[in-house]
Amino acid sequence: MEAILLVGGQGTRLRPLTISTPKPLLPTAGVPFLAHQLARARDAGVERIVFATSYRAEMFEAAFGTRAQGVDLAYVSEARPLGTGGAIRNAAAALRCGADEPVLILNGDILSGHDVPAQVALHEKSGADVTLHLTEVDDPSRFGCVPTDADGRVTAFLEKTSRPVTNQINAGCYVFRRSAIDTIRKDEVVSVERETFPSLISSGRVVMGHVESAYWLDVGTPQAFVRGSCDLVLGRLASSAMPGEPGDRLTLNGAVVSPGAVVRGGTTVGRGAVVEAGATVLGSVLLDDSFVAEGATVRDSVLSRGARVGPGAILDGVILGDAAVVGPGNELRDGLRVWPGIELPATAVRFSTDA
Repeated sequence: MEAILLVGGQGTRLRPLTISTPKPLLPTAGVPFLAHQLARARDAGVERIVFATSYRAEMFEAAFGTRAQGVDLAYVSEARPLGTGGAIRNAAAALRCGADEPVLILNGDILSGHDVPAQVALHEKSGADVTLHLTEVDDPSRFGCVPTDADGRVTAFLEKTSRPVTNQINAGCYVFRRSAIDTIRKDEVVSVERETFPSLISSGRVVMGHVESAYWLDVGTPQAFVRGSCDLVLGRLASSAMPGEPGDRLTLNGAVVSPGAVVRGGTTVGRGAVVEAGATVLGSVLLDDSFVAEGATVRDSVLSRGARVGPGAILDGVILGDAAVVGPGNELRDGLRVWPGIELPATAVRFSTDA
């Protein structure tokens, strides 16, 4: 089976992490985020993946080459962003499968533990043009919802509403019949959610919903990115791509965690990173060559490459860009983002997004 992996977005919600690195390549539980998706795709029977690239397209092939995680890889770039549907249509030029064969579509910012082979089996059994993974959420009013009939056939794609008719939402993994991809307009900006799927439904084509409530997370925000990395380390979602066994923390080669430090909650400590004695790091991502000094506390945060946290400083839900420096005594909270290279001097002042 072949797949198309959508990785063209700029990841603006994750800045400053994505200024120099595309979102799907951000280190997540010790490896690029996509390594986890490639491993899951391989385990589901995918033999070849076409990357649909746009933003910093050259970095994907540099990272993975023509084969990774046991899967053959190809790359197709967009000259301009074409939306989800346009990206799928553009990348389909590199597919080799026949018109009636299934093509798996994966989004480059989704962590999911759902049963992909079961989704493919439903697609083939029902003779569908498209089969969508739908997940159930507690509060569907935050999302557009996707109702299905008694046979599992999708009946509509509905926008956000305070009175949703179902708790099923689009989870971003699709199985297309190869010929159905060719119904998408070529070289145009197209949204599968707003145009392709509603059009197929209204024309009487078969669009099925595979409903499953396994682990699912959109890692497009800083908070979700941290949570996803920690969940992988803790083993809440299994991944054969993770460079170590699940546990309270993942310490990569070359990292130094002093015996007197507390590091847990699924924290990853990157290569060359240092956590000094007396420091506490909980549920965070420390990228390569970052530094946490004695007495500092880092919680639910990301320290980018070379970022430094001074003695006694407190970070809670904070993103530090590459080589950013937080001096002793600072207290940073509430989603604050520090851009690359910025240095905050020693202080006792509290900084937050609402300050």
